[in-house]
Amino acid sequence: MKVLVAVKRVIDYNVKIRVKPDHSDVDLTNVKMAMNPFCEIAVEEAVRLKEAGTATEVVAVTVGPKAAQEQLRTALALGADRAVHVQTDERVESLGAAKVLAKVVEEEQPGLVILGKQAIDSDNNQTGQMLAAL
Repeated sequence: MKVLVAVKRVIDYNVKIRVKPDHSDVDLTNVKMAMNPFCEIAVEEAVRLKEAGTATEVVAVTVGPKAAQEQLRTALALGADRAVHVQTDERVESLGAAKVLAKVVEEEQPGLVILGKQAIDSDNNQTGQMLAAL
């Protein structure tokens, strides 16, 4: 069984965030980014399933800028077999991410999709709920 795991690039949880001077958003200049901790747990669980013989392949997928390759490399280092990067430089909202993930699921045809319970940057779990609704 193929397992697909979604991973998200977020500001590292150890970093003190700064707000832009115009208060429009978070200032990402020179900020360390990391894989969302709940996504990391999802990757680890998928790898456990593979080690137990339940899964045959673990595919990590992310939607985001070119720099999100770093989080895919982390997933590969944790034991994922392959990585899929849907590259975009636009800001990705939950519904957009869910629609893209639905297309990837359609193409990859996994037996199981695992998502982290929530994102630490927006503190929501909307993408998973929307993906399930699609």
